[in-house]
Amino acid sequence: MNEKTVAEHMVDFLENRGVKHIFGLCGHTNIAVLSAIAKSNSANRMEFITVRHEQIASHAADAYARVTGKPSVVLSHLSPGLTNCATGVANAALDCIPMVVIAGDIPTHYYGKHPHQEVNLHADAQQYEIYRPFVKRAWRVDSAILMAEILEKAFHLAQSGQPGPVLVNVPMDIFSQKIASDSFDLVKQNTRQLIKPSIDEATASNIITKLAEAKKPLIYAGGGILSARASEELRIFAEHFQLPIAHSLMGKGAVSDANPLVLGMTGFWGTRLVNQACLNADWIFAIGTRFKEADCSSWYPGYTFNVPNSKIIHIDIEASEIGRNYPTEIGAIADAKAALSVLIKIAQRDYPNGIKREKTVKAIRDFKQNFKAENKKMACSDAFPMMPERILADTRIALPDDAIITTDVGWNKNGVGQQFDILTPGSILTPGGFATMGFGPPAAIGAKIAQPERVVISLVGDGGFGQNPAMLATAVERNLGIIWIVMNNNAFGTIAGLQKAHYDITYGTVFSGEAGAPEFGPDYAKLAESYGAVGVKITKADEFLPALQAAIKSDKPTVIDVAMINNPTPTTGHWNILDIYSPDKKASHVAT
Repeated sequence: MNEKTVAEHMVDFLENRGVKHIFGLCGHTNIAVLSAIAKSNSANRMEFITVRHEQIASHAADAYARVTGKPSVVLSHLSPGLTNCATGVANAALDCIPMVVIAGDIPTHYYGKHPHQEVNLHADAQQYEIYRPFVKRAWRVDSAILMAEILEKAFHLAQSGQPGPVLVNVPMDIFSQKIASDSFDLVKQNTRQLIKPSIDEATASNIITKLAEAKKPLIYAGGGILSARASEELRIFAEHFQLPIAHSLMGKGAVSDANPLVLGMTGFWGTRLVNQACLNADWIFAIGTRFKEADCSSWYPGYTFNVPNSKIIHIDIEASEIGRNYPTEIGAIADAKAALSVLIKIAQRDYPNGIKREKTVKAIRDFKQNFKAENKKMACSDAFPMMPERILADTRIALPDDAIITTDVGWNKNGVGQQFDILTPGSILTPGGFATMGFGPPAAIGAKIAQPERVVISLVGDGGFGQNPAMLATAVERNLGIIWIVMNNNAFGTIAGLQKAHYDITYGTVFSGEAGAPEFGPDYAKLAESYGAVGVKITKADEFLPALQAAIKSDKPTVIDVAMINNPTPTTGHWNILDIYSPDKKASHVAT
């Protein structure tokens, strides 16, 4: 049996599993792994994507997993490396993204001695406990012979049920220990993919009957559609019954926005059309969604959902999500793709001619036409600093239909969710549950590495871009033709709007600076140039579209810094923090 270090066996394991890229940053506890990667002579040799900050690694890996549909891998150092990485891992956890984090730790023979960099204020050798609140499982490898089976369990758990990140914490002496290959040879015989649950035909028939007999049914799609790769099945099912499709923020792009059945995003930043359609629905077929707060107007009746007047059919891979926030008439634990395949079969069998809802289709078409017409003045405005609507409108013109867009927080997330058409399912990557500022720029790194032939754009505010600009170093070193559009309002814009509306100040939310400071903060174009990327500073509105088109054509890492008026995203839903701030008056963050 072949004797190697655990690190070398682990690299073989990952390569045999088809892992092509591993994201991370070096440290004295993980250089054995880096050396094993460098020395690998496998035809399927992995590439190590080195970054300048571990949060960049975890966000990039998050996006990589979203694009590939497979668990991504992060390699971290102990303590500060692991805590730097934590925000990106937690973001992946709240958005149900499969990820395997492998972290180096102190050597086992120093347990209890408080060695260099160990976190040990309450207990010894407990670094892995830091991740317990936001990973599906955290393992500490206490014996070299257990490494193979723990890695195998880690990959299965990360992608099974409700997907999410896991942690494999490895003392550095375990990485360097030599063992025979038998434990790793054994797990090679295991299946790589577990069969996911579906629904039986009797349950499917019951659901089909309810939807067919309903007067105002609709589909409510969440991010589970995208993680299950079920967009095509959802489209076929919706079109057979002409069911209008509402979606959560994470469900954006589950079906192309060009589809005449797509209503749009629900909740606080939803339009009147989608929120009213959900309120009026007698049956809501929810699939792959958790009914989260912002998507449901803080669950206040009368804004987005009107339960129990509306009856809910809820299918989700995770049992605890069903009935969590609304009572459910029919609940089924199933993979979205598998369940929709059965529903399509039964629908086509029992209703071969489908169902037509022409009035519904016309109402959706008319609203969208009117919404765009009402928005046209802003979307075509020559004002400078630019209107955010104009930035989004010009970006949509420039992008190919299958471009991958990463968003961050603020207009680039909420405005995109509300009024930016996603034309290829799965082509928008958004930080949903954690709403992490700084996600978008490094996420673009992971997306471009996963799909190098596609155009990748990061729409980000200046607050988000300023979080981790060092991702530019990785982009330049690997010649990744990503374009970062910095929607620069010189503020944490959404929070500034809230504070202005409720307290009539913008203290700590606007980047004012001293007298003589630049009106829109740092020159991000010059910052890009200092890293070796292309930097473009927009000085008037009609420069933006040609600059973006030129950047796409060049296929070089490019930062476009465009000054933007801090207009809050319009809202029609509700968020109960407004009540907390201003309990005695009706106030909106749109107020100026």
